[in-house]
Amino acid sequence: MIPIRNRSMLRLVLAALLPVALVAVAACGGDDEAPTTDNLRDLAGEIIADGSSTVYPVTAAAAEEFRAKAPNVRISVGISGTGGGFKKFCAGETDIQNASRPIDPAEREVCAKNGIEFIELPVAYDGLSVIVHPDNDWAQCLTVQELRTIWSPESQGKVTRWNQVRPSFPDRPLVLFGAGTDSGTFDYFTQAINGKEKASRGDYQATEDDNVTITGVSGDRNALGYLGYAYVVENAGKVKAVAIDNGDGNCVEPSEESIRKGTYQPLSRPIFIYVRKEAAERPEVQAFIRFYLSKEFTELIPTPEVGYVPLPDEIYEAVLQRFEQRVLGTLFPNGPEVGATLDRYLQAR
Repeated sequence: MIPIRNRSMLRLVLAALLPVALVAVAACGGDDEAPTTDNLRDLAGEIIADGSSTVYPVTAAAAEEFRAKAPNVRISVGISGTGGGFKKFCAGETDIQNASRPIDPAEREVCAKNGIEFIELPVAYDGLSVIVHPDNDWAQCLTVQELRTIWSPESQGKVTRWNQVRPSFPDRPLVLFGAGTDSGTFDYFTQAINGKEKASRGDYQATEDDNVTITGVSGDRNALGYLGYAYVVENAGKVKAVAIDNGDGNCVEPSEESIRKGTYQPLSRPIFIYVRKEAAERPEVQAFIRFYLSKEFTELIPTPEVGYVPLPDEIYEAVLQRFEQRVLGTLFPNGPEVGATLDRYLQAR
């Protein structure tokens, strides 16, 4: 299991909060009694989560807090990337899949072939962020077209210096870091910027672990990378986010407000967890998901220790209902969608 980021700081934040009782939610699709705060300590078992490094901070924080209530439940949270995680999930190796994009049709086919049914649960909003070194004083704002110039497959081996992106930029080497091909962040970024999922130059430092990108960009003034917003929040001062011009002449930085309002485009997106149906029948998994979607936990999502943007309360209510009723499948039949909203979960109630 990978250690939770800033574990001690997270405990300090939580200790300062007024304790809130975990509300028991009656299952709409069965007769099981939801565990309460009193009997969570009687729960035992193991929950295995894996997948996206972007979603990792959220699930890891939920696991940390849930273990304080249910100390006999062991929760491991790994990082295999969204694509790598779905391979494990659809093979029945994990209970929960962290995903920075919706499951795609090919992955659904593998799950179906292996008899794996799932419940899709959006958990937060992310603003996929383009980052540079703090001493980079030239790339304050980049257009989508300039990002395409940097990252398109045709740029491999050709666009290697900053002044090739914009003539006014310095004649300095362009050093690139970004998500690996098993990452949902890679899938979403390439679709949003290059117009086709997985279409990207290959001559950059690719990784499924966003901390590698942070280390690379923070150590090189000439570097540029992209990753989830939480890592920008956590590493303030080590890297800085670049504002994006979506073609309307307005430079918008990723922030809680711009991500929540949808003005940070085209890189704002929902992030998800998927719960294997068979696992969802186990009491410890039910209790963990109810806690994960409770206001007690979702209020912590925008704190620096987690670093994402919470969904509206009505979305969390609809998503919890979806879990309680064991509604299977995805509301994204075609896979990832640039600029997707979550109103579909309200309409599906």
